[in-house]
Amino acid sequence: MAIPKLASYPMPTVASFPANKVSWTLDPSRAVLLIHDMQEYFLDFYGEDSPLVAQLVANVVALRAWCHAQGIPVVYTAQPSEQSPEDRALLNDMWGPGLTTASRQVQQVVAPLRPLPQDTVLVKWRYSAFIRSPLEQMIKEGGRDQLIICGVYAHIGCMVSATEAFMRDIKPFFVGDALADFSEEEHRMALRYVATRSGYVTDVQSIVGQQAPTLDLAWLLGQVQPFLDADDGEPEADDNLMDFGLDSVQVMTLIGNWQRQGLDVSFADLASKPTLAGWLDVLLAKQAA
Repeated sequence: MAIPKLASYPMPTVASFPANKVSWTLDPSRAVLLIHDMQEYFLDFYGEDSPLVAQLVANVVALRAWCHAQGIPVVYTAQPSEQSPEDRALLNDMWGPGLTTASRQVQQVVAPLRPLPQDTVLVKWRYSAFIRSPLEQMIKEGGRDQLIICGVYAHIGCMVSATEAFMRDIKPFFVGDALADFSEEEHRMALRYVATRSGYVTDVQSIVGQQAPTLDLAWLLGQVQPFLDADDGEPEADDNLMDFGLDSVQVMTLIGNWQRQGLDVSFADLASKPTLAGWLDVLLAKQAA
């Protein structure tokens, strides 16, 4: 009933990843990183000096550092140490009491990955990170629609969170070598399922090694489009974006996203010419500066 003792196994490499059914491209300005259940409690089941855990932690550290540098919001899930029977409900039948008051010290995220002040930690209640949490609202209100997923365990919470993201129109990017599982077989099963049913399987190096996006009209439209009224169609380069449902609060959200990427743009810069062409001129000037 409880989680068993877990053996190390070779971390899957990109050469062995399943073929993806979709051809999505990760866009840092549209992404959120989800570090799933990287608590001492869950990693302790692998025992001390696990090569798998060492590689997992190192890969997630690299992924988080890149996301911070790109201005990508970082979100953690962490199960609480005190859970009433009503809160756990059917999880009690499947896994027993889980974390308990006696295991508070292992509730925390492993030391190399402790959340930083700018990160968000969500209380985890079910397999899916979306259940009883504001995760979807945080992603969409930030004008984002992509979720990078890493952590444990691949075939349980990570895979279910990826599938639920897909069903909420958020594109999951499942980082195959930044996950760990009960076994190599179950790890690979999770990769196959996501690659063919609910997301895009990628690897750490493909993410952290990518270049910054090229600032052009296609990129800018991709930035703005999540905020526009779908019924109004797609704006042309010289159309007033306010006529397509964009409001000042959404503009400030976009500005916050771009400032985190090092573009020192202000509301006044954009308000004078609220068109794709006008905004692109401003952003290119800020990038050059």
